[in-house]
Amino acid sequence: MNLLKAWLACSLAASVQFSSAQVKPASHEWKEAASGGYTYRYVTNDPQQARFYTLKNGLTVILSVNKKEPRIQTLIGVRAGSNNDPKDHTGLAHYLEHLLFKGTDQYGSLDWAKEKLYIDQVDNLYDKYNVTTDLLARKAVYHEIDSVSGIAAKYAIANEYDKMMSNMGAQGTNAHTSVEETVYEEDIPSNAIDKYLAVQAERFRNPVFRLFHTELEAVYEEKNRGLDNDQNKLHEALMGGLFPTHNYGQQTTIGTVEHLKNPNIKAIRQFYNTYYVPNNMAIVMAGDFNPDYVIKTIDQDFSYQQSKPFPEYTAPAEAPITAPIVKEVVGPDAESVTIGFRLGGIREHKDNVLATVMSQILANGKAGLIDLNLNRQQKVLSANAGSGTFKDYGVMVLSGKAKNGQSLEEVKDLLLGQLDLLKNGQFDETLLKAIVNNFKLSEIQGLQSNGNRAYDLMDDFIKSKGDLYADDVAFVDDMSKVTKQAVVDYANKYFGNNYVLVYKRKGEDKNIVKVEKPTITPVSVNRDDHSPFLDKIAAIPATPVQPLWLNFDKDIQKSKVGPAQVLYVQNKDNGLFRLYYRFNMGTWSDRKLSLAASYLQYLGTDKYSSEEISKQFYNIACSFNITAGTENVTIGITGLQENFDKAVSLFDELMTNCKVNEQALAALKGRIAKSRADAKLNKKAITSALLQYGIYGAKNPFNYQLSTADINNTTAHELVDILHKLPTYQHMVIYYGPRKLDAVTADVARLHKMPATFTPVLPAVKFDKTSQTQQQVLFANYDMVQAEVNWIRNTTTYNPDETAKLLLFNNYFGAGMESIVFQTIRESKALAYSTYAQYASPDKKDDRYTEVAYVGSQADKMDDAIHGMNELLDSMPLVTKNLEMSKNAIRQDIETERITEDGIIFSYLSAEKLGLHTDLRKKVYGQIASITMQDLQQLHDTQLAHQPYTYCILASDKKVSMDALKKYGAVKVLTLEELFGY
Repeated sequence: MNLLKAWLACSLAASVQFSSAQVKPASHEWKEAASGGYTYRYVTNDPQQARFYTLKNGLTVILSVNKKEPRIQTLIGVRAGSNNDPKDHTGLAHYLEHLLFKGTDQYGSLDWAKEKLYIDQVDNLYDKYNVTTDLLARKAVYHEIDSVSGIAAKYAIANEYDKMMSNMGAQGTNAHTSVEETVYEEDIPSNAIDKYLAVQAERFRNPVFRLFHTELEAVYEEKNRGLDNDQNKLHEALMGGLFPTHNYGQQTTIGTVEHLKNPNIKAIRQFYNTYYVPNNMAIVMAGDFNPDYVIKTIDQDFSYQQSKPFPEYTAPAEAPITAPIVKEVVGPDAESVTIGFRLGGIREHKDNVLATVMSQILANGKAGLIDLNLNRQQKVLSANAGSGTFKDYGVMVLSGKAKNGQSLEEVKDLLLGQLDLLKNGQFDETLLKAIVNNFKLSEIQGLQSNGNRAYDLMDDFIKSKGDLYADDVAFVDDMSKVTKQAVVDYANKYFGNNYVLVYKRKGEDKNIVKVEKPTITPVSVNRDDHSPFLDKIAAIPATPVQPLWLNFDKDIQKSKVGPAQVLYVQNKDNGLFRLYYRFNMGTWSDRKLSLAASYLQYLGTDKYSSEEISKQFYNIACSFNITAGTENVTIGITGLQENFDKAVSLFDELMTNCKVNEQALAALKGRIAKSRADAKLNKKAITSALLQYGIYGAKNPFNYQLSTADINNTTAHELVDILHKLPTYQHMVIYYGPRKLDAVTADVARLHKMPATFTPVLPAVKFDKTSQTQQQVLFANYDMVQAEVNWIRNTTTYNPDETAKLLLFNNYFGAGMESIVFQTIRESKALAYSTYAQYASPDKKDDRYTEVAYVGSQADKMDDAIHGMNELLDSMPLVTKNLEMSKNAIRQDIETERITEDGIIFSYLSAEKLGLHTDLRKKVYGQIASITMQDLQQLHDTQLAHQPYTYCILASDKKVSMDALKKYGAVKVLTLEELFGY
């Protein structure tokens, strides 16, 4: 649940606030209006048409209506995060976030009066534990905590909050804590407004911190996961250097190990009472609803909250940085360099606009200085830049990775060299207009998403309580007023030697102190029980939402362009288009397709250089990409329909006439070698390779790679020949945009060169899933605190008639916080922060299902975690109430799901791959109600229980004994070469 704000991405998206895409900047002023008996504020010419209400108790409510689908993104935010943690109890705000899922005196308990007696004892014992320093004495107190907590848990109903939300059709149940905020997240059906608000009003009325010691262990696990993440270390070092006195740099969101070991429940309660007050909170909703009804209901449900003063975090004035501050962090992942500059806070609007424009001149992904001079010319492995703004300060970051034979110091000099070019005005002034046009394009795209709307509005509340929303709406218009000289002056004034430089080196981090495993007796979760409050919520009436099924024959229009089939859906919402050329072959047919696709971005033609092509696409707010998948190569061209001809013809010019660039290929080969070496250092990449090995065996899709010799022996002429020939192979044309079908086919025929008849596609290699006939352990070594275990079992061939049953089984057994697996492994036994089990469906009709179960735990708890999951895989607990809730959740998901835009076409193609010709959801919807617990148990018992599994384990061989692993099956220690194929 912890969402650390990565500096590069933390506010880059939030900086792109919605504004009117007009030629002449519109005015953006605060106005007041009334509707439904309530007064609200709004900003003129706001595309979100957001309403800002302040209720009598000070609660802020921000509403944005979007009728695209019958769902609502909801956020409840508190302007308190790790900045507000007491110095002697860091991590407290994050603790509290976890505990707000545990219920109140009305739900989450079988008998609150009896439970309270033991919870009070636990509170007092933690007070004692907090001040006890003798190790033996601490163990004795903790043993007592464990004992009393076990008694208290007999009255607790674990995950009742999650059950209620799932039962009403909510998705994305979660929360996050950061430096300035704690935000609680739900995506609900439009007909669940009354249920949702009733639950949330109760949730914040009198939260009970039950099941504290098992949830504390989940936070320990989360801390240990962070210790295994080199990017977390880099982030903390950078922020610590930029903010030597401000809590941005001095207090991490998850807290210190020492403070995690000494929690204080009463301090957490005090934090809640202090900051969780209506005048410091906001409810944000974006989606399909009647705002007059919603504001009235919120006012009624939350009227019990009373406004009261609270202490604001007083930001210290950081002393200027007068010389570079150099830091180093070490870890097993690839090396990198990061340069950070401290900027002004959210209220320095003009500077924020300039900083955003400046960061885009440096790097916009296509035509920035770093994009063209470093990435396009392959002078580094990769490089980027971005800016972000918090409440009190902002950050500008430049980052890069080194090629083979290149030092991080050289990368640093190259990055600063691009900054010097900007400071000297050595950039094309037309880039300023292109930046604005591309931001406007992003706004149009962002308005389609309830999530984008809600998070932008919440970001504004957290940083300014909504006071600066007019500036946010005007942001892009203000960007359009920025001159080249203003950017140059700003850069020279604020960007000198006043930076923090962090080198991420490869090596063993000997300073890691992990949170040790405490002794925890598994507690009751009472999964068979529920409170009267749950029944009360379930009984609240909800107007049924009728599902909408796809009719592939009606929803998709078909035509031909030469020999190519055209699949078409019209965009009736805006002026954006998406055009795809989809080839029925990929890297399983020719592994060099991926290399050719990568090579294309560095090529030019007789008419245009590679850099000129990038600039032209960026200037018309369009883009292209070529993706070489395993079974399909897909070329995508997107942007404004008014620039369709320019974009499509420009890409065809590149594809048809690209010419050999020997220097670019030599550099690309070197960078690929470095990227491959870096992948072998990356925990996620190794885990992916390990899973594919478990599913398919030694020959698998992950390691089906070109060898180093294959890459080195590939010539530039060979790759250019592949690119020139690609359009001659069989492919289809997919279009989503505002043009009529006949006009589109005529345009494509005119702009896209095709042969009279297609060349047949190349045959593809086939990969067969293995059959687990005996227990096996596949082990890969990695320097890490935790151990990650995946269970793999391939079962029967795909059968569409089983889809409803499998969907229900996953929801009930292993997916989500209300599932049996999560309740047992995390809530009852405190064995992991993250755990799940998924009976995964194949994407082809002749393929097989795969059961994948996962536990990520501390290495010293791995045996317990494996035993806990094995028990569930062998014997599934049967809880009728949970099953009915799972059915209800699935039905509501289907009722409110709207497959739109080009998603209709890609759904059709996915169905075709499975041998289907209709929308399978209709059949699933009709079958769900009749599936019984016996059906699920039969599936579990025949396919999963007491069957052999392949255990895929990633851990440090210093923390996990190979001999100990042998009890789970024959152990095979895999080398990175075996996993990666090179």
